[in-house]
Amino acid sequence: MRFEEKLKRCSREQLWQEYCGFLDMSLAEYMYTQRRLMEEQLALWCASGLGRQLLRGSHPRNLDELRRMLPLTSYADYADVLLAKRTEMLCGEPAVWIQTTWEGGLRPIKLAPYTRSMLDTYRHNLLATMMMATARKKGDFDLKSGDRILYGGAPLPYATGLMPSLFDEDIHFTWLPDSNTNSDLSFSQRIKKGFAMAMGGGVDFFFGIGSVANYITESFGKSSGGSGGHHMKVSPGNAVRYLRAKYVSRRDGRPITPGDVFRLKAFFFAGTDAKCYRDRLTRAWGIAPVELAAGTESTCIGAENWEHRGMVFFPDACFYEFIPESEMRRNLTDPAYQPRTCLMDEIQAGETYELVLSVLHGGAFMRYRIGDMYHCLTAGSGQLPRLTFVDRVPDVIDIAGFTRITASSMQEVIRLSRLELGDWVLKKEFNEKDDPFLHMYLELPPDAQASEVVTRTVLTEHLSLYFKYFDSDYGDLKKLLNMEPLQITILKYGTIAAYEQKIGTRLPRINPGMLDIVGLLRQQADGAEGRPAL
Repeated sequence: MRFEEKLKRCSREQLWQEYCGFLDMSLAEYMYTQRRLMEEQLALWCASGLGRQLLRGSHPRNLDELRRMLPLTSYADYADVLLAKRTEMLCGEPAVWIQTTWEGGLRPIKLAPYTRSMLDTYRHNLLATMMMATARKKGDFDLKSGDRILYGGAPLPYATGLMPSLFDEDIHFTWLPDSNTNSDLSFSQRIKKGFAMAMGGGVDFFFGIGSVANYITESFGKSSGGSGGHHMKVSPGNAVRYLRAKYVSRRDGRPITPGDVFRLKAFFFAGTDAKCYRDRLTRAWGIAPVELAAGTESTCIGAENWEHRGMVFFPDACFYEFIPESEMRRNLTDPAYQPRTCLMDEIQAGETYELVLSVLHGGAFMRYRIGDMYHCLTAGSGQLPRLTFVDRVPDVIDIAGFTRITASSMQEVIRLSRLELGDWVLKKEFNEKDDPFLHMYLELPPDAQASEVVTRTVLTEHLSLYFKYFDSDYGDLKKLLNMEPLQITILKYGTIAAYEQKIGTRLPRINPGMLDIVGLLRQQADGAEGRPAL
């Protein structure tokens, strides 16, 4: 039965129990569900060609044996099978293939297969997410056919592009706009069309990754007012609210905001750096965003509810393991070291973990490191842990969910640029507005450093050009952030080596600690001779 029919025939209590009842599980009940589903997946996966290939002759009979016999995996372990779409090697027949980038352009795209059962679970959990977000208390949700969703997601073949078609299988929503049917429009054109549709008929929900949601929000004035706004069809209710909001904003000397005009039931956001936009988005819309956890390989795995106290992970999407931060960092230092993992009933409040997933319902990925870090907010007393997304793992820089940079991809950009550069480190930092950016601390060879031609501006423009060539998503960052994503600080030649000699260890080239950045700058100041850094 479609959810739309259930709304007519079932009580709110029945629907809440069906979709959101997992919130009332004890931790023991949650782990029972996790283990039962994992045992079903284990039997399918171990018998598949992919499973046999990765197990290399091992034959685990249960979860405990699997954790001993199968090392943690990465996408490289699956690439030969998945990129060639060798479906005969999989434990479930793919209903659709989803795509994303892999290491910011250094390697081919990543492909992830979704079985029909995975899609059904994904849809079920998305509906649960919407029910939880609109509730003001347990069971008191506000979801109906015809609700209108301002949509900041990418079209298929990206995972967000699945949402309109999945929901349409269960309930009719109006998408403002449907990115798949409007895939010929540019990103900014879709945003303008979405706001035009919202002004014409209102909006109930808003979904987007944090950076996109912020860009859409900041574009509101241009889309609804200013130049060309008077050409849009505006509903009578919105027209009254808009005129009143325009008067108040002028009186108060501030820009008009979406919250002045629209009354959202719920606002969803996800993605790297989403939290740095939370406060400004709350002010603009008059409602706090609900955090989601989702990914290309995993579908939707967790969401906040009306309490905004952290996400609870869905027990039926994936089986979850967690690498403690200390173990993850030891593994970064020694790649041969196999870090230990904890299960959901073993994680502790106040600790940070790297997430490891085994995708259920015929999924391809087993003990898979997705590269995301989560902080456990609450745990213990038999209650379900609450988690919040922190960032990508330290050896990957993800800016606003639009680019992923590793040491190897940075080296490739430098190689392509043909610039004569010295040593460097690259760190993700935040400006005074809390916007993320790439900060490159870069040495120039002595002969280049003596040249007046070489400046920060020239280097930034040159490297940015090759970032855009190397990673097509990088080109959208400047527009989304309304700033240059790359900033450069030039160090005197030999500064990094001198600092490393001083501390007795080599710095990571990606995301060194802030204390090390301070140490580098102090080394620069103490050791500066002759011409100062540009």
